[in-house]
Amino acid sequence: MTGLKKTVALAASVALAGWLGATQLAFSQEVTLRLHQFLPAAANVPAHILDPWADSIEEQSDGRIRIERYAAMSLGGTPPQLYDQAVDGSVDIVWTLPGNTPGRFPATELFELPFMMTNAEATSRAYWDMFDKHMRDDFAETHILGTWVHGPGIIHTREPVNEIADLQGMTIRAPTRIINALLGELGATPVGMPIPQVPENLSRGVIDGAVVPWEVTAALRVPELVGNHTEFGGDHAFYTTTFVLAMNRDAYEGLPEDLREIIDANSGQEFSAFAGRTQQEYDAPGRQMAVDNGNNIVELSAEQAEAWREAAQPVIDNWVAEMDGRGLDGQALLDEARELIARYTEEQ
Repeated sequence: MTGLKKTVALAASVALAGWLGATQLAFSQEVTLRLHQFLPAAANVPAHILDPWADSIEEQSDGRIRIERYAAMSLGGTPPQLYDQAVDGSVDIVWTLPGNTPGRFPATELFELPFMMTNAEATSRAYWDMFDKHMRDDFAETHILGTWVHGPGIIHTREPVNEIADLQGMTIRAPTRIINALLGELGATPVGMPIPQVPENLSRGVIDGAVVPWEVTAALRVPELVGNHTEFGGDHAFYTTTFVLAMNRDAYEGLPEDLREIIDANSGQEFSAFAGRTQQEYDAPGRQMAVDNGNNIVELSAEQAEAWREAAQPVIDNWVAEMDGRGLDGQALLDEARELIARYTEEQ
């Protein structure tokens, strides 16, 4: 072999070794992601949705992805700041409510409209479809991993609520702009408030009640703080709230391809459906706590709920008009979402 050939061969072998080394490094790269959310670690969503999700990713990546979990805003800030923490990279992943920042994600409010949802799994599937088709641009600053809703929203109050008129004069906590509008339309005085603040404000008498799903009432000690709970019969729930699991875009795009594939395999509609279904499954233990505590549970019939539905219709009409004013076809979005919810409900 001539000197030139030896030099070329040596350079090629060095280049190959470098490529193999870089490839091996890429596929052995370890990543630590920080997940931040607003509930105590023992609450149902962290314990039965976020932890299993994170555990699956860690296992499927053979430990190359490690997800540190930070509960109850332990990394600082307030619940309404969570989404921007994912945007600016203060943390890598957040679980949050789009409604924490009113007006920023108006299309998600579609699923919070009164008497829209049937059950959390079907509605979460529909939510993912609508997100995928209509809402991606709204969330372009992050990479969305899941979209879901909780089970039927319940009214929890000091004094019983048997009919709409009973809400008059009550100050009720609500999670989002749409649900504030709903309570206001029904005669209550709504107060927007992140859910971690509910127990203190109930115990101090700042609010007369709150609307939350059954599943979170145990973590918030709601059955100890109020004695009355109002449920709605019929095919559609009084309300629900939308959530997203959002990841910092640079953190996602900076992952090696094989690790992105693991994240992708644990994202999307099936994960969203699992999250919604799981959250609703834990309504039963929360409700049982109220029963065991001897609390009064008002169960409105489908016929009684119809009067509430009619009274709540202006909230839907106003949302449609607002979307039209933003250049969106509000009625078309509403019709499409209802059709998807109905289809996924029938398929269960």
